[in-house]
Amino acid sequence: MSLSRPSRLFKIIHHLGFTQVGLFALYKLGLKMGYYRWGINQEMKIEHRILKTLFTLPTREELLIILSNEGKKTLITEANYIVDGKFRIFGSELVDIKLDFYHPLSHWIDYETHKAQIPHTEYRKLNTALNLPLATCDLKLPWEPARFGWAFTLGRAYRVSGDETYAQTFWRYFEIFDQANPVNMGPHWMNGQEVAIRLMVFVWAAQVFDDSIDSTSQRKERLAQSVAEHAAHIPATLLYARSQNNNHLTSEAAGLYTAGLALSEYPEAEKWRKMGIKWLNWSFENQIDANGEYIQRSVNYHRLVLQLALWVNSLSTKEHEVHEEKIKLGAASCASWMTKKSQENLANATRWLAELTDPISGNAVNLGANDGAYLFSLANGDFRDFRPVVNVASQTFLGEKPFDIGAWDEMSLWLQCQNEKTEERDNQLATCTLQPAPSTWAHLRVADGNLRLAHADQLHLDLWWRGENIALDPGTYLYNAASPWDNPLPGTEFHNTVMVNNQDQMTRASRFMYLDWSRGQMIEQSDDRVIAEHDGYRKLGIIHRRSASFSENIWRVEDNFVAHSQESVRSYRLHWLLLDGEWEVESRDERIEIGLKLPQGLMNITLHSLLITHHSSPFSIARAGELLYGDAEVPLTRGWYSPTYGVKIPALSLALEVTTSDAVQFTTEFQFPNP
Repeated sequence: MSLSRPSRLFKIIHHLGFTQVGLFALYKLGLKMGYYRWGINQEMKIEHRILKTLFTLPTREELLIILSNEGKKTLITEANYIVDGKFRIFGSELVDIKLDFYHPLSHWIDYETHKAQIPHTEYRKLNTALNLPLATCDLKLPWEPARFGWAFTLGRAYRVSGDETYAQTFWRYFEIFDQANPVNMGPHWMNGQEVAIRLMVFVWAAQVFDDSIDSTSQRKERLAQSVAEHAAHIPATLLYARSQNNNHLTSEAAGLYTAGLALSEYPEAEKWRKMGIKWLNWSFENQIDANGEYIQRSVNYHRLVLQLALWVNSLSTKEHEVHEEKIKLGAASCASWMTKKSQENLANATRWLAELTDPISGNAVNLGANDGAYLFSLANGDFRDFRPVVNVASQTFLGEKPFDIGAWDEMSLWLQCQNEKTEERDNQLATCTLQPAPSTWAHLRVADGNLRLAHADQLHLDLWWRGENIALDPGTYLYNAASPWDNPLPGTEFHNTVMVNNQDQMTRASRFMYLDWSRGQMIEQSDDRVIAEHDGYRKLGIIHRRSASFSENIWRVEDNFVAHSQESVRSYRLHWLLLDGEWEVESRDERIEIGLKLPQGLMNITLHSLLITHHSSPFSIARAGELLYGDAEVPLTRGWYSPTYGVKIPALSLALEVTTSDAVQFTTEFQFPNP
């Protein structure tokens, strides 16, 4: 469905409000009028030449205890890849650490307004390394190494081993970046969030490598100057971050606050500190709802924001401890920089993420946009291991740990916390998560309220068994690529739900935006059963209601449709995306049976509908864009799972379609092998 420009603008204002749209318009006006090119002072010389100590660093002995010999070996191996010029982009493939661009560079505004472009040759090597479409020109690819996230691996290895090679490597890459990217010149300066993330890494690295023989006074002075340049860039473009009202604002506020403390004698430091703490608390108070869910409705962004809160909470200076606004609130159980409402929301956000994290693998549901961001990689483990953040956030904001002690607790050593246990809540968070048995759990996707619905996935069901995500969320893969990979996976057709009349549950307005937000509500929830519905097909006169229940080793999912208007014929498409494995199909009266072989045993799946034998009801199985069973047109985008950005792996896509004017009910049963 295409929207006219006036209709699109009206809907955007309706969903986001005049304030956000107005702030974005002001930002665009500033770009057009040249304010960001000529109206910002470029000279930022500092008198205070050394960055202030902000962190309480763990000792070598503490790190070795938590890492063990095997963990130390893993850490050193990863650090040596970085010494050799490679890092794991988005936590996946090893690619070159490239921090310079072809010159001459243009002002960052020229890249923002598309007057200047990054040559395609800059992308070609990354595309090949990641097996991406060669025509892909996604700015996230060259941005990622310039976040300097790999510096945490170097710093951890240096702290554990004392090997000067790791300090030398950091300084070598810092000087390459510093010389190749003068302040405000080039694409690495065009996004305030990227600037803020890099700033925070620089402040951390300055302290971790401080005692290295390679940390000369000249290098320390230049690093402090660079932090000041990064911080001075952020306030002017904070207008854009406020217009987005998402992780951009939180990241930039954290960067400003960090710079304000690290450069406390710099003339602008107090302004940065106050501006940072203001927008940090504003973000935590307004971007997290009462149920603990983050505004972007994304597990990855949810983790990112918790990491930012933990980062700020770990800062240790007199200015941080004595925050004048906090003293008036007098909440003794939370950090002095944090308002009481911020603490309550962060506590709920921690509970929310813990409930959506698998207790066996540490993986979490692949909910919402997943751009591969993992800001502070301060523990060994896979990108999708959420235990490091969940444990330290629980310890910080709840005074408890949901997971046993393991290698993931290294992050707790770096982001030290001193908070007391919070009061127990009487009511449970409405996460629509069921865990009726130790070996299995499920999560039903229900969104209601002012959340950014970046994926049309109402009533999507994630299913877990013995640490494996069996029924999958497809993820994101790529934001910016040529069709058909121009961010298609947010669509309803790729999620584990039902699509009506081949329409998304909401109106796709752009690669990143849905309008006409659907609203879901939970009808009933107990220990082993949940019922919910959504109104995404209200224009078709349809309400979709789904129940999920568990009994005797079987998950049973029922889909019903309440029709409020008469229509001659409607099409209904039930879809399941499953972990890849060997399979077989058998059709019987009114049902289809699929056997799926998993590493832990054979799982049986049954799809049932009274209409299967009476109406046209094609059933198909696809994998990696290819038809395996049935008769259907299979797009190249069907049958894929993206665990992190830029990565896609084959998965089994099951689809059952029914076209009818009668009432419809689908029943799906997942039967696992007996324990």
